[in-house]
Amino acid sequence: MFSGIVEEAATVVALKKDKGNLHITLRCSFTGELKIDQSVSHNGVCLTVVSIEGDTYTVTAIQETLDRSNLGLLEVGSKVNLERSMPINGRLDGHIVQGHVDQTAVCTDVTEADGSWYYTFEYTFDREMAKKGYLTVDKGSVTVNGVSLTVVEPTDNSFKVAIIPYTYEFTNFHQIKKGTVVNLEFDIIGKYISRIAALNA
Repeated sequence: MFSGIVEEAATVVALKKDKGNLHITLRCSFTGELKIDQSVSHNGVCLTVVSIEGDTYTVTAIQETLDRSNLGLLEVGSKVNLERSMPINGRLDGHIVQGHVDQTAVCTDVTEADGSWYYTFEYTFDREMAKKGYLTVDKGSVTVNGVSLTVVEPTDNSFKVAIIPYTYEFTNFHQIKKGTVVNLEFDIIGKYISRIAALNA
């Protein structure tokens, strides 16, 4: 489980296709603290560390993950938001994040607002999935590229988030522009409530 509080934006140093899989090698400051089989969130996708070499480590994304997320769009030099799993005695500073990306969205607007930024994201709307909690609500939580954020001005298929300077600088939000594809994970609590409501309808 994760909290959506990004530790670092790591750099992709190598990509290797292997049939339907993609091996992603990254460099980050805490590589020396990682262990084989450890779970790390990459742009909101929970992946397992499969090898460590010097200051780099490698994870593998399967075809299902590549189809559902933006990891297949990575290039050498891309920045990827990282978060190690939350310790059981840790603080939940963001919200409950599983590391299971639901779908992607596209940035449709970036507006600077006196030192902060508003990003607008649009995603494919499916009414049946929305009934199951795959939607956003005003002041609710959503995960964008692994970052826990508060929803502003949601519609059926879009929402805005406000990004403070710290988040802009220390995550890959500074690379997101109009047309950029991002990963979304909708709030798991909302999914459970929607499921319970449907069973009791």
